[in-house]
Amino acid sequence: MKHIYLFTFLLISLFGFSQEPAGYYDSATGTGFELKSQLKAIINNTNDGLDTEYLHNAQDYSAMDAFIADNDLDVYDSYENDNSILDVYSENPSGTDPYNFTPVTNECGNYSSEGDCYNKEHVIPKSVFDDAMPMYSDGHNLLPTDGRVNGFRSNYPFGVVDDNQLVSQSGISNPTMNGSKLGGNLNSGISAGYTGTVFEPIDEFKGDIARIYFYFATRYEDQIDAWGAFDMFDGSNNNVFAEPFLAILLNWHNNDPVSQKEIDRNNALFTYQNNRNPFIDHPEFVAQIWNNTTDTEAPSAPSNLAASNPTDNSVDLNWNASTDNVAVTVYDIYIDGVYAFSNATTNATATSLSPNTTYCFTVKAKDAAGNESVGSNEVCETTTNNGSSGGEDLFFSEYIEGGGNNKALEIANFTGVTIDDLSMYTLKLSSNGNSGWTATYSFPANAQINQGDVYVIANGSATICSSEYDDLNNTITGFNGNDAIGLFKNDVLIDIIGTLGDDSTFAQNTTLVRKSTVSGPSTTFDLNEWDSYAQDTCDDLGSHTQTLGTTEFTSNTIKIYPNPVSGNTLNIDTNKTFDYSIYNILGKQVLKGISKTGTIMVQNLPQGIYILKLNIEGQSVTKKLVKK
Repeated sequence: MKHIYLFTFLLISLFGFSQEPAGYYDSATGTGFELKSQLKAIINNTNDGLDTEYLHNAQDYSAMDAFIADNDLDVYDSYENDNSILDVYSENPSGTDPYNFTPVTNECGNYSSEGDCYNKEHVIPKSVFDDAMPMYSDGHNLLPTDGRVNGFRSNYPFGVVDDNQLVSQSGISNPTMNGSKLGGNLNSGISAGYTGTVFEPIDEFKGDIARIYFYFATRYEDQIDAWGAFDMFDGSNNNVFAEPFLAILLNWHNNDPVSQKEIDRNNALFTYQNNRNPFIDHPEFVAQIWNNTTDTEAPSAPSNLAASNPTDNSVDLNWNASTDNVAVTVYDIYIDGVYAFSNATTNATATSLSPNTTYCFTVKAKDAAGNESVGSNEVCETTTNNGSSGGEDLFFSEYIEGGGNNKALEIANFTGVTIDDLSMYTLKLSSNGNSGWTATYSFPANAQINQGDVYVIANGSATICSSEYDDLNNTITGFNGNDAIGLFKNDVLIDIIGTLGDDSTFAQNTTLVRKSTVSGPSTTFDLNEWDSYAQDTCDDLGSHTQTLGTTEFTSNTIKIYPNPVSGNTLNIDTNKTFDYSIYNILGKQVLKGISKTGTIMVQNLPQGIYILKLNIEGQSVTKKLVKK
């Protein structure tokens, strides 16, 4: 029995403070701003007559140095687990960190560039509360950060950066080495309504930042209205946050759930200063406070919808933002009256369209409560019919997964025109079979790709074919041979290497070069479209050849009937054997096969609009298909 008692004691010692003490939140029974005030009474430094009181015990500002050295460490298998300082402005969650800080040893100090040293950042700038205590030394608001990036962020609000308005400063890249960035706020979607300069951390830590702000608004709710002006605050003690910053913080909180890092830090801070961040312990409190009122008001309709830049397979769309009593969170795009896809900003690109086909578009706005506006004006546009000479979009043309950091991606342009604005394109990485995208790359300002040319992005430590590199980025090239990489246009996937959510190895220690017969991008990865070469082969890097040739097979000469089809059989007017793929309007493949009879069985295809892609003797033909 003594052994049992000893084991029980050890469990209590190890896990007794792995979460809030029993009864800590018993008095938090309300909703809305009443709940916020109840939480303040739990975490503040006054005796509020609670059954059990834990008073915030403010520490000296300099004491946080030792706390950070002991508790803000990378001890997580999801990162490097190397006991370096876990800095939200230098951590690369999907690859090798650009640099590391040793606790105490690399503490600032003077700095002039990224990676020189780390110091403490006030997440809510200290100028807001005029360096007053206890806000100044509150550990929940102090994070270890790269000194230069801390200075770069300065006291700017957090927001969503427009990549076309990046700020330039000496001694630092923008985006920074881990992808954080400073620039003009993206005045669109959830961030519409503010045009000043903002700082945007990487997705991995956006929820961390949001929950610090919610803590601060709660802990100091009776003081905030007396502080100096800050664009993120509305001057009130209850709501605290001005728009669009409340919408941004809510979005970050919802899309980046509480991590083990936050839980561990919250527990350590409770031991250190005797109070907790309630929104880490109970993330649901955020919605109960700031989304408490029942919202039944729909946004206004998007206006001035316009279509432009048609290609064989895509049409660009843009419109004026809707307004809402809370905030618009997303726009739904309809094609020929059928829902197609959603977008957070006021511009989008409809892809996977058929050549020489007229499409009609409408857009509806939706808020966080699911209220949807009436439709925008309808606009119609006809896609081009340029065939093999142009009209396809950008696509991946080479992939190098070589020795060490010899990693590179090549994107080719055979659209028929120079793409002189790459701001609408991004690359995204999904590591280790993750079902979502874990890192995003944006092209530098003013980057372009001439018709028939390529753009090469390489790891900053790569040692092969360096003369061919157009940009260096360690985040997007932090892939191994089992990680998916997507090419996006206006945040819609148009091409992919690997399969999202599948960590099976497809190209380890290998160079892949897209075959010259491939005409454009595909949202389904097919290794048969690539030629494989040995590790560190980069003879073809920096250029790409496309030899599609010309044949009788075009969108006009190959007929499909009946279309619309209501029966079981779709007929293809050819005596050639062909393989086929059918995609829904979201670009997901729903049917594929090979036909030797000129027919495709579509009896299991639900009603709707589809894209039919035929491959006949090495040539591709795309058609719009309607199933009734």
